[in-house]
Amino acid sequence: MAPHATESSTVEGFNGHGMEPVNAGEAPLEPGVKKSVAQGKMVEFPRPPKFDDKYKERDYLKGRLAAAFRIFGKNGFDEGVAGHITMRDPVEPDSFWVNPFGVAFSHINKSDLIRVGPNGKVVDGGDVRLLNTAAYMIHHAVHVARPDVVCAAHSHSIYGRTWCTLGRKLDTITQDACAFHNDHVTYNSFNGVVLVEKEGQDIAACLGNKKAALLQNHGLLTVGKTIEELMAEAAAAYTGQKLVIIDDEQAEYTKRTVGSPAAGWFNAKPMFDMIHRETQGAYLQ
Repeated sequence: MAPHATESSTVEGFNGHGMEPVNAGEAPLEPGVKKSVAQGKMVEFPRPPKFDDKYKERDYLKGRLAAAFRIFGKNGFDEGVAGHITMRDPVEPDSFWVNPFGVAFSHINKSDLIRVGPNGKVVDGGDVRLLNTAAYMIHHAVHVARPDVVCAAHSHSIYGRTWCTLGRKLDTITQDACAFHNDHVTYNSFNGVVLVEKEGQDIAACLGNKKAALLQNHGLLTVGKTIEELMAEAAAAYTGQKLVIIDDEQAEYTKRTVGSPAAGWFNAKPMFDMIHRETQGAYLQ
């Protein structure tokens, strides 16, 4: 665990905008070490790649999106044909890539993904071009309302949808839950499958500038600046026992360590490495 910085020390780590100095009293992302120790070493810390060529960026991100579906499938975050993950297209940012409706998450390849324009029409992609209407209604609204969001994921995972029957936010009871401290909302309405534009807009409005929404009697919605960031986010089941809540100060401190986009990317990196090795890169086809 990264140590707290004292008034006379300086630590370095992720502050949510990449690898930059963190002032005394702020939380570094692990490893959190003194500047004198980290000097010349932190530049080697992994980070998302950057691209000058938007078409190369598109190709890379499509591969990561396909891997994300494989990870969802491996961990049981799919449920029949329900669920979807979208990625804003870097070439034409008013469009997004998504899974074709009815194709198993565990089988999705990069070439299977479909691109959806702002009018809800499939404009590019694989052989199966069936679009989940709910995916368009929710994700289009989110991508329009949040220009900072690159990716959005919606899941009907068993624990997620069970929690969402409670109509309440997550208690900050673990270190991992601190990532969502004051950074998620509950959408306290259920009007069936999201098939109309207004419902998607209402969900996006409720989400606001937060990273996650718990959709009542429905499932989970998370957003992020990288595909990997989404994979590191999860909800925990309620035990019904008396819980010890982390106090606000410590929760905010820990959130700066585990809740930044960079922290999310790094936490998810092992999952992507694992799926690549297990599939021998088959999802990149």
